[in-house]
Amino acid sequence: MVSRNNAGLSRERIIVEALHIIAGRGLGGLSMRRLGDALEVEAMAIYHHFPKGKEQLFNAIAAYVTTARVVSGLAEGEGPEEEELPATGIEQEDSEQVENLPWDQRITAWAEAYRTRLLTYSGALSLLMHRAPHTLAEKRTTALLEAALEEAGLSGDAVVRGRDALLGYCLGSVGHQVRYEDREDAPAEAEALARFLFGLRALLHGLTR
Repeated sequence: MVSRNNAGLSRERIIVEALHIIAGRGLGGLSMRRLGDALEVEAMAIYHHFPKGKEQLFNAIAAYVTTARVVSGLAEGEGPEEEELPATGIEQEDSEQVENLPWDQRITAWAEAYRTRLLTYSGALSLLMHRAPHTLAEKRTTALLEAALEEAGLSGDAVVRGRDALLGYCLGSVGHQVRYEDREDAPAEAEALARFLFGLRALLHGLTR
Protein backbone atom coordinates (compact mmCIF):
# COMPACT_ATOMS: atom_id res chain seq x y z
CA MET A 1 0.00 0.00 0.00
CA VAL A 2 1.33 3.42 -0.92
CA SER A 3 2.03 5.61 2.10
CA ARG A 4 1.43 9.33 2.24
CA ASN A 5 4.20 9.63 4.82
CA ASN A 6 7.21 11.00 2.95
CA ALA A 7 9.54 11.07 5.94
CA GLY A 8 12.98 9.80 4.98
CA LEU A 9 12.46 10.45 1.29
CA SER A 10 15.54 12.13 -0.16
CA ARG A 11 17.00 12.89 -3.55
CA GLU A 12 19.63 10.19 -3.17
CA ARG A 13 17.10 7.57 -2.08
CA ILE A 14 14.97 8.40 -5.14
CA ILE A 15 17.98 8.16 -7.46
CA VAL A 16 19.13 4.84 -6.03
CA GLU A 17 15.65 3.33 -6.32
CA ALA A 18 15.37 4.64 -9.88
CA LEU A 19 18.65 2.89 -10.69
CA HIS A 20 17.27 -0.36 -9.26
CA ILE A 21 14.30 -0.08 -11.60
CA ILE A 22 16.55 0.70 -14.57
CA ALA A 23 18.72 -2.31 -13.75
CA GLY A 24 15.70 -4.60 -13.77
CA ARG A 25 13.48 -3.08 -16.46
CA GLY A 26 15.74 -0.88 -18.52
CA LEU A 27 15.54 2.86 -18.95
CA GLY A 28 12.16 2.63 -20.66
CA GLY A 29 10.74 0.85 -17.63
CA LEU A 30 11.24 3.83 -15.35
CA SER A 31 8.15 5.94 -14.68
CA MET A 32 7.29 8.28 -11.85
CA ARG A 33 4.36 6.08 -10.87
CA ARG A 34 6.48 2.92 -10.78
CA LEU A 35 9.16 4.78 -8.85
CA GLY A 36 6.59 6.03 -6.35
CA ASP A 37 5.27 2.49 -5.87
CA ALA A 38 8.80 1.19 -5.25
CA LEU A 39 9.40 3.93 -2.70
CA GLU A 40 5.93 3.41 -1.18
CA VAL A 41 4.97 7.06 -1.64
CA GLU A 42 2.64 8.96 -3.90
CA ALA A 43 4.29 9.77 -7.22
CA MET A 44 3.74 13.47 -6.53
CA ALA A 45 6.11 13.22 -3.56
CA ILE A 46 8.95 12.69 -6.02
CA TYR A 47 8.15 16.02 -7.66
CA HIS A 48 8.87 17.73 -4.35
CA HIS A 49 12.51 16.76 -4.87
CA PHE A 50 12.46 16.94 -8.68
CA PRO A 51 9.94 19.67 -9.55
CA LYS A 52 10.96 19.65 -13.22
CA GLY A 53 9.98 16.01 -13.51
CA LYS A 54 11.60 13.11 -15.29
CA GLU A 55 14.16 15.16 -17.21
CA GLN A 56 15.54 16.59 -13.98
CA LEU A 57 15.60 13.09 -12.48
CA PHE A 58 17.49 11.78 -15.52
CA ASN A 59 20.07 14.56 -15.10
CA ALA A 60 20.43 13.65 -11.43
CA ILE A 61 20.91 9.97 -12.27
CA ALA A 62 23.59 10.84 -14.83
CA ALA A 63 25.39 13.02 -12.29
CA TYR A 64 25.18 10.34 -9.61
CA VAL A 65 26.47 7.56 -11.84
CA THR A 66 29.41 9.55 -13.21
CA THR A 67 30.73 10.69 -9.84
CA ALA A 68 33.90 8.73 -9.14
CA ARG A 69 34.73 8.90 -5.45
CA VAL A 70 38.39 9.79 -5.93
CA VAL A 71 37.30 13.32 -6.83
CA SER A 72 37.76 15.47 -3.75
CA GLY A 73 35.35 17.84 -2.05
CA LEU A 74 32.02 16.36 -3.11
CA ALA A 75 30.46 16.68 0.32
CA GLU A 76 30.41 20.46 0.01
CA GLY A 77 27.21 22.34 -0.82
CA GLU A 78 26.95 22.51 -4.59
CA GLY A 79 24.68 25.51 -5.11
CA PRO A 80 21.91 25.99 -7.66
CA GLU A 81 23.74 24.79 -10.78
CA GLU A 82 25.02 21.63 -9.13
CA GLU A 83 21.88 20.65 -7.24
CA GLU A 84 21.43 17.32 -9.02
CA LEU A 85 24.36 15.63 -7.32
CA PRO A 86 24.04 13.96 -3.90
CA ALA A 87 27.01 14.21 -1.56
CA THR A 88 29.07 11.11 -2.38
CA GLY A 89 32.64 12.20 -1.65
CA ILE A 90 35.44 10.41 0.15
CA GLU A 91 37.23 11.19 3.37
CA GLN A 92 39.67 14.09 3.13
CA GLU A 93 42.54 11.81 4.13
CA ASP A 94 41.88 9.49 1.17
CA SER A 95 41.53 12.48 -1.15
CA GLU A 96 44.89 13.85 -0.08
CA GLN A 97 46.53 10.46 -0.68
CA VAL A 98 45.26 10.47 -4.25
CA GLU A 99 46.31 14.07 -4.85
CA ASN A 100 49.87 13.29 -3.70
CA LEU A 101 50.35 10.53 -6.29
CA PRO A 102 52.32 11.04 -9.53
CA TRP A 103 50.19 12.32 -12.43
CA ASP A 104 49.73 8.96 -14.16
CA GLN A 105 48.75 7.21 -10.93
CA ARG A 106 46.20 9.96 -10.17
CA ILE A 107 44.58 9.43 -13.55
CA THR A 108 44.65 5.65 -13.10
CA ALA A 109 43.04 5.90 -9.65
CA TRP A 110 40.30 8.11 -11.08
CA ALA A 111 39.79 5.86 -14.12
CA GLU A 112 39.46 2.69 -12.03
CA ALA A 113 36.94 4.36 -9.71
CA TYR A 114 35.02 5.77 -12.67
CA ARG A 115 34.97 2.36 -14.39
CA THR A 116 33.70 0.66 -11.22
CA ARG A 117 30.88 3.15 -10.87
CA LEU A 118 29.86 2.83 -14.52
CA LEU A 119 29.82 -0.97 -14.24
CA THR A 120 27.80 -0.80 -11.02
CA TYR A 121 25.10 1.24 -12.78
CA SER A 122 25.57 -0.14 -16.30
CA GLY A 123 21.81 -0.04 -16.91
CA ALA A 124 22.11 3.73 -17.14
CA LEU A 125 24.85 3.73 -19.80
CA SER A 126 22.42 4.61 -22.58
CA LEU A 127 21.35 7.63 -20.55
CA LEU A 128 24.94 8.81 -20.23
CA MET A 129 25.39 8.82 -24.00
CA HIS A 130 23.01 11.78 -24.22
CA ARG A 131 23.71 13.69 -20.98
CA ALA A 132 26.84 15.38 -19.64
CA PRO A 133 26.02 16.61 -16.11
CA HIS A 134 27.13 20.12 -15.17
CA THR A 135 27.95 19.62 -11.51
CA LEU A 136 30.61 20.49 -8.98
CA ALA A 137 31.85 16.90 -9.29
CA GLU A 138 32.24 17.27 -13.05
CA LYS A 139 34.21 20.47 -12.54
CA ARG A 140 36.47 18.78 -10.02
CA THR A 141 37.00 15.80 -12.33
CA THR A 142 37.94 18.19 -15.12
CA ALA A 143 40.39 19.96 -12.81
CA LEU A 144 41.93 16.67 -11.65
CA LEU A 145 42.49 15.37 -15.19
CA GLU A 146 43.70 18.67 -16.62
CA ALA A 147 46.15 19.25 -13.76
CA ALA A 148 47.56 15.74 -14.18
CA LEU A 149 47.95 16.17 -17.93
CA GLU A 150 49.65 19.53 -17.49
CA GLU A 151 52.04 17.91 -15.04
CA ALA A 152 52.74 15.31 -17.74
CA GLY A 153 53.87 18.11 -20.05
CA LEU A 154 50.76 18.84 -22.12
CA SER A 155 49.54 22.37 -22.70
CA GLY A 156 46.81 24.34 -24.45
CA ASP A 157 44.38 22.38 -26.62
CA ALA A 158 46.29 19.15 -25.98
CA VAL A 159 45.11 19.19 -22.35
CA VAL A 160 41.45 19.49 -23.32
CA ARG A 161 41.80 16.84 -26.03
CA GLY A 162 43.56 14.52 -23.62
CA ARG A 163 40.87 15.00 -20.98
CA ASP A 164 38.11 14.22 -23.48
CA ALA A 165 40.02 11.18 -24.75
CA LEU A 166 40.23 9.79 -21.21
CA LEU A 167 36.54 10.36 -20.50
CA GLY A 168 35.59 8.81 -23.83
CA TYR A 169 37.88 5.83 -23.32
CA CYS A 170 36.37 4.98 -19.94
CA LEU A 171 32.79 5.22 -21.17
CA GLY A 172 33.53 3.31 -24.35
CA SER A 173 35.51 0.58 -22.60
CA VAL A 174 32.74 -0.08 -20.09
CA GLY A 175 30.14 -0.06 -22.86
CA HIS A 176 32.18 -2.63 -24.78
CA GLN A 177 32.49 -4.87 -21.70
CA VAL A 178 28.78 -4.71 -20.89
CA ARG A 179 27.86 -5.34 -24.51
CA TYR A 180 29.60 -8.71 -24.48
CA GLU A 181 29.22 -9.74 -20.83
CA ASP A 182 26.63 -12.47 -21.58
CA ARG A 183 28.80 -14.23 -24.15
CA GLU A 184 30.54 -17.46 -23.23
CA ASP A 185 33.91 -16.02 -24.19
CA ALA A 186 33.45 -12.86 -22.11
CA PRO A 187 36.52 -12.30 -19.89
CA ALA A 188 36.38 -12.66 -16.13
CA GLU A 189 36.49 -9.41 -14.17
CA ALA A 190 40.22 -9.69 -13.44
CA GLU A 191 40.98 -10.02 -17.14
CA ALA A 192 38.49 -7.28 -18.06
CA LEU A 193 40.25 -4.93 -15.63
CA ALA A 194 43.64 -5.92 -17.02
CA ARG A 195 42.45 -5.09 -20.54
CA PHE A 196 41.05 -1.77 -19.35
CA LEU A 197 44.34 -0.82 -17.70
CA PHE A 198 46.30 -1.97 -20.76
CA GLY A 199 44.27 0.37 -22.95
CA LEU A 200 44.56 3.19 -20.42
CA ARG A 201 48.35 2.87 -20.30
CA ALA A 202 48.49 2.87 -24.10
CA LEU A 203 46.35 6.02 -24.21
CA LEU A 204 48.49 7.80 -21.61
CA HIS A 205 51.64 6.80 -23.50
CA GLY A 206 50.18 8.12 -26.75
CA LEU A 207 49.19 11.39 -25.14
CA THR A 208 52.61 12.09 -23.70
CA ARG A 209 55.09 10.66 -26.21
